[in-house]
Amino acid sequence: MQYFSKPGSIVRKIWGKADTVLFIFAGASAEFALNKAVDWLYYTGRLPADPLGRLFSTVEYASRIVFSEQDKAFKAIDQIVGIHQAVETSRGAQIPDWAYRDVLFMLIDYSIRAFELLERKLTSNEKEEIFDTFYKMGSRMVISGLPKNYIEWTEMRRAHLQDNLSNSRFTQDLYKQYRKHLGFVRYQLLKQVQVLIAPPSVRKLLNLNRTPWLKPIISLYKLCRLIKLDWLIKEAILPTAYKPQIRRLDVSQA
Repeated sequence: MQYFSKPGSIVRKIWGKADTVLFIFAGASAEFALNKAVDWLYYTGRLPADPLGRLFSTVEYASRIVFSEQDKAFKAIDQIVGIHQAVETSRGAQIPDWAYRDVLFMLIDYSIRAFELLERKLTSNEKEEIFDTFYKMGSRMVISGLPKNYIEWTEMRRAHLQDNLSNSRFTQDLYKQYRKHLGFVRYQLLKQVQVLIAPPSVRKLLNLNRTPWLKPIISLYKLCRLIKLDWLIKEAILPTAYKPQIRRLDVSQA
């Protein structure tokens, strides 16, 4: 049986732990807000109405693809393409190719950043494997202009961060929605994770250059995870409405 990602691969290890996936989500939530094509997500009204649900569904969809048999993964990717095409038809315009690449690049970059923050440094081969997995996803979506390897991706990623982000009225509104839906304490935690995981250019645009008081807590959390008490912290800080979705992300515990 052929899977989208190989059993035992580093990609499965990254996407098989809910806490790592949540850190990917935290980084993506910062960059989503800054992306110059974020108006497309506002067009349907779904993002401002439920920003957490919208971002969780994106991450959860990616997680399911990673662990699916290849044929099922391809069908899921085709469904994503169909949804986007329907939105384009409704708006009478096309989502720019660079916007598709940006989302794909986020999945690659924050997979690496989240794992290295919570676990260990990745090897060059492991980073290449992460790139290859999401390159396969982008190829299936027929996204044009994709880099051919990890080295090319690092150059394109740097250019995308420089050219495709801005702090707009959508950014300000989306952060207001984050605070509204998370509450003050969880909102502050989200921003602290973003301080630790987001690229410097993202932090600068969002004025997140603050002292990361969460860093020592991350060390404590790693210890709790070793002795299997991390669930206590998760139960205390995670939004109740999304706990079932978060548990489904913990494939390593299934």
